[in-house]
Amino acid sequence: MIDPESEESGKMQLRFRQVHLDFHTSGEIDGVGAQFDPKEFQQTLTEAGVDSITCFSVCHHGYSYHPTQIGMMHPSLEFDLLRAQIDAAHEVGIAVPVYISAGGNEVAAYRHPEWREITPPEVSPWGVRDELHPGFHKLCFNTGYLDYLCRLTEETVSRFPDADGIFFDIILQRQCCCPQCVADMLARGMNPENPEDRKAFSLDVLQKYYEATTAAARKHNPTMPVFHNSGHLALDRLDLLKYFSHLELESLPTGGWGYDNFPKTAAFARKTGLEFLGMTGKFHSSWGEFGGLKHPNALRYECAAMIASGAKCSIGDQMHPSGKLDRSTYEIIGQAYREIKRKEVFCRDAVNIADIALISAEACGAESRDSDIGASRILLEGHFLFDVIHPSAAFDAYKMVILPDSIPVSIELAERLKAYVARNGKLLACGESLKGLPLDFGAAVGSSSGFFPTYLLPGPEFRSDFVTTPFVIYGANLELTVTTGMSLGEVYYPYFNRSIGHFCSHRQTPNRPEPSGFSGGVIRDNAAAIAYPAFTLYRRDGAVVMRHFLTKVIAHLLGPDITVTDNMPGTARLTVTEDRINRRKIIHLLYGPAVKRGENIEIIEDLPPLCDVEISLLISERIKTVTCEPEGRAIPFKIAGRRLHCKIDRFSCHQMVAVRYE
Repeated sequence: MIDPESEESGKMQLRFRQVHLDFHTSGEIDGVGAQFDPKEFQQTLTEAGVDSITCFSVCHHGYSYHPTQIGMMHPSLEFDLLRAQIDAAHEVGIAVPVYISAGGNEVAAYRHPEWREITPPEVSPWGVRDELHPGFHKLCFNTGYLDYLCRLTEETVSRFPDADGIFFDIILQRQCCCPQCVADMLARGMNPENPEDRKAFSLDVLQKYYEATTAAARKHNPTMPVFHNSGHLALDRLDLLKYFSHLELESLPTGGWGYDNFPKTAAFARKTGLEFLGMTGKFHSSWGEFGGLKHPNALRYECAAMIASGAKCSIGDQMHPSGKLDRSTYEIIGQAYREIKRKEVFCRDAVNIADIALISAEACGAESRDSDIGASRILLEGHFLFDVIHPSAAFDAYKMVILPDSIPVSIELAERLKAYVARNGKLLACGESLKGLPLDFGAAVGSSSGFFPTYLLPGPEFRSDFVTTPFVIYGANLELTVTTGMSLGEVYYPYFNRSIGHFCSHRQTPNRPEPSGFSGGVIRDNAAAIAYPAFTLYRRDGAVVMRHFLTKVIAHLLGPDITVTDNMPGTARLTVTEDRINRRKIIHLLYGPAVKRGENIEIIEDLPPLCDVEISLLISERIKTVTCEPEGRAIPFKIAGRRLHCKIDRFSCHQMVAVRYE
C-alpha cells in the first residue's frame, strides 16, 4: 500500500491502482486455491497495471486462508494461500494489504450463537433476514467475539509482518438486544426498550471495538496501516479518525450508490487530512457478483473521477474459489489503470481548490442525508468547486459557505458565521437553518405557510430562460417579507390544500393568479436566504427549474471571484487542483452520462465526446503554458484581466488541462 517513491522521505502515500480482491468462499466448495499460480497471478496483475491488491486472511464465512491456531482454515485449502499471494505480489513490487472480516464470521456465529447480534424488529439487520433465508450473521462486538476477533488479528499480523496494511470490514454495531447487551444496559441504568439508550450504548460498544482491534493490528508494528470499513464515512464521528491511517470510500455506482455519491464523500474526505482511495467495483451490480462485468468505459470514467477528486483508485473484484483471477475482469481493469498510470504524475502532489464550503447536515447529526445529497448535486451539476465540511471546521479560506435546509445552528456556529459575513464572506442559508442565524438578510423571517404545494416565480435574473410563470414546489415555504434586501422571486399559494373534502385535478391545486406577498428568497449584500428546504426538495424531485434557480443564486453571490466557469452540460463534471511543487493548476473535465438500466442500476457504456469546451480560470500568476495532459499538447489561450480563457476542441471521458505558471 505504501508507495516506494515516498519511502525515502518516510511519508506514507497510498498506491494509485489498487484491487480489493474479495474471497468469501463457502466451506462446501472443494479445491479452494488449487489453481493458484504465482507467475500467472503476477502476470495478470502487472499487465493490468495493478500496484496494490487487498488479499484475504479471514472472510465472512469465517474461514482463514492460511494455517491458524485461533480460527478455522478453509476445509479444502491445502496450503498457505495468503503467504503465496503476498510473496508473489511483493516479488513484482505490488503491495498487499490484508483483509479481515470483523462484523461477519459464520464459523464464530455457529460455534457461539450467543455472540450474534440481535436487533429489534424496526432496525434493519445486516446480512441474513431470518433463519429461513441464506446469508451472513452479524456478530456483536459486546460479546466474547471481540476478544476472538482481536486474537485472529494478532495472529494475522504475527504470521504476516510484511503485510502492507489491515482492512477490517463490516464495522457496524446496530441497536443490539442480545443477552449481554441487555444485561450491560440494565447494569448502567439504561433502558433496553428505549431506542435512544440502545443507540447510545451501541456507540460505546463501537468505541471499544475501534480501540481493541486497532491495538491488535499494531501489536508488533505501531505504524501498520489500518482501515475500518463500514460502507460509509461517518461525517459526525470525526473522533474515530484517530483509528484510521487512511480512508477507502466504498461507492459502487451500480450498487445503489449512484454516480454522484463518490464526489460528495470525497469532498468531505479530502478535508480530514488523511489520504484516501475511491472504491468502486468491476461488477455490473454490486459486491459478490460472480461473472458480473461492467463496460470498460464505466471503469475508465469512475477511476478518472477518483483522481479528479483527489483520491487514489481501488476496484473491487471477487476471486473464483479455484484461485485464478478472471481474464475478462483484468482486461477491463487494465484499460482503466493503464490510463491512470499515465495521469497519476499530475495528481500526486496536487491539492483540491474549492470556492464553497458546504456545511454537512449529516455532520451536524441530522438523520436524513437528503439536504447534503441535494446540495452536492446542485454544486456538481453547476460545476462549482466545493468541499463538504464539519460545522466545527474553519471556513475563512472559502469564498462562500452554504448552510443547507435544517442545520441546527448553535450559538458558537452562529457567531462564527456572523463574523465570516462581516469579513466579506458569502453565505447562502436555506429553510429552517435561517431561524438560528443572527443575520440581517433584508427580510423578516416568519413561520411556515402551511401550504402544499406552493409555487415560485423567480426574478428575471434567477429563472430559467424558458420560465415566465410560477413553477410548482412540493414543499411549504417560510414566509419571508422583504424589507431592505433584493427579492429572488415571488411565492404564489394554491387556492387550498388538497384534501378529501376538496381537491382539484389529479395531483394538486393550481396557484392563485395573484402573488402571496411573500418572497421565495432574498439577498442583502453578500448573504442570501432561501425560504424553502431547497436542497432536500431537489434531492427528492430533481426539478430542472429548481436547479437553475439555485445555481443562478450561487453564481450571483460568487460574482467575478468564481474560480472557474465553463459551457459544459450539467451532466459533465469539473474540478480544479493545484500542484505548487511543480507550479501548475490542473483542470479536470469529466463527461460520462449515465443511464438507468434494469430496475435501478446506473450504467455508463457510451462516452460521447464534448466539443468546443470553453474554460475561464481566475488567475493571479504569470502563465507560461496551457497543455492537454497527459498528451502534452499545447493549446492556445488568452488573458483578459484576471482571467485565463482557453478552449478544448474535443475530449471524451476525462481531460486534464495543465496551466503552468512562473
